[in-house]
Amino acid sequence: MDQIPALPVFFAIIFGFLISACTPQPQVTERNVSRIIETLSSDQMKGRHAFGNGIEKAADFISTEYQDIGLSTLPGNNNFRQEFSIYSLKPSQASVSINNRELGDQHYFGLTNAETVNWTADNSTIHYISAKDDYRDKFSEYSSDDESSVIIVDEEHEKLFHKYRTYFSRSNRTFELGSKPNDIFVFFDGRVNNYDITLQNTVKSQQLANVIGKIEGKRKNEIVLFSAHYDHIGVVSPVDEDSIANGANDNASGVSAVIELARYFQKMPTPERTLYFVAFTGEEVGGYGSKYFSRQMNPDEIVAMFNIEMIGKPDVDGANSAWITGFEKSTFGEILQNSVSDSNFVFYPDPYPNQNLFYRSDNATLARLGVPAHTISTTPIDVDQDYHRVSDEFSTLDIPHVTNTIRAIAKAARVIISAEKTPTRISNGDENLTSND
Repeated sequence: MDQIPALPVFFAIIFGFLISACTPQPQVTERNVSRIIETLSSDQMKGRHAFGNGIEKAADFISTEYQDIGLSTLPGNNNFRQEFSIYSLKPSQASVSINNRELGDQHYFGLTNAETVNWTADNSTIHYISAKDDYRDKFSEYSSDDESSVIIVDEEHEKLFHKYRTYFSRSNRTFELGSKPNDIFVFFDGRVNNYDITLQNTVKSQQLANVIGKIEGKRKNEIVLFSAHYDHIGVVSPVDEDSIANGANDNASGVSAVIELARYFQKMPTPERTLYFVAFTGEEVGGYGSKYFSRQMNPDEIVAMFNIEMIGKPDVDGANSAWITGFEKSTFGEILQNSVSDSNFVFYPDPYPNQNLFYRSDNATLARLGVPAHTISTTPIDVDQDYHRVSDEFSTLDIPHVTNTIRAIAKAARVIISAEKTPTRISNGDENLTSND
């Protein structure tokens, strides 16, 4: 008789177990993956150039997905857009005189972020890149230091100087006017006794927006970040009358992963760590979305970054695999490997180390701040025929492979989200990480 009161507790436990067992687990479906990629890579999006017409439609679509899933906005925001301005500076007028001799515009270029630069020998520093210097090293040194300067380039570097001049004579972009030093590179033979330099830029403000949703965890200040860039290269030179670079693989496939991971984890119990789902803008034009985002965050609070890029096609090693950039820089990759060891899916190191892919996507900005931020991809880029071309269409993708990859990422991420595992931080001793973009 003394055991009878325990029966209700016993049956309650059994009933709870049965209810849990019967509750369907969230699923990543091919139907949703296909719908998202096909929408983002449609001609109506005009190739989603960051400064083009179609990017607004893409941001609206992603925002609607976040809304339907039930994600929260960032604190202080009433929608999912993280809006910011970029200033575009285009050279309009210039005059450069060295030792009282006027130089033609083929002999100089500026790295400026001010509307006007007026210099004489009394108000800036002179540096020289001599014939014996490594031009690239010296260019990086002087363009990334904290002082404004005139850099005189020896005639020995004529070829590289003109290559750089062609590139940097285009429009420059900056978050804040006057926020960085200005540098003027001058192709000139001999020592400089005096100079008079005037540069005038036409300034235009342009609006951009990341699209961000979150699931708040029990640990509000420990963040696991899932990201992908949603911009592409827009309208390009036509090939067989097609001029829209739709960007199905690059990177509508990655965005589909971010959205579906959000849907997956929103249906799970409250996570231990907070989850951010970020669609970055401007990756193709300089990584401006991830740069702005990183300025708004405390990097010490970001535990890990899953940056997802071009998962639309299986690599040469097979459909059940994905590679991770910068594998050796933290324990992120090792954790993912171990988390799927009981499945037939494999995460492995980037097979293209010579292409420096770790530094060429949105993960690099946060990695520079110590975050274990890595890009996950599957595309065999050494043989892919559609990268940055109008042929990057929805029809070229393997949707079952995309879906399977997203499922593997969801499985692998659980031990980090639950705080069972925490990747080691990335060291800032890497020269490529400490240098400016």
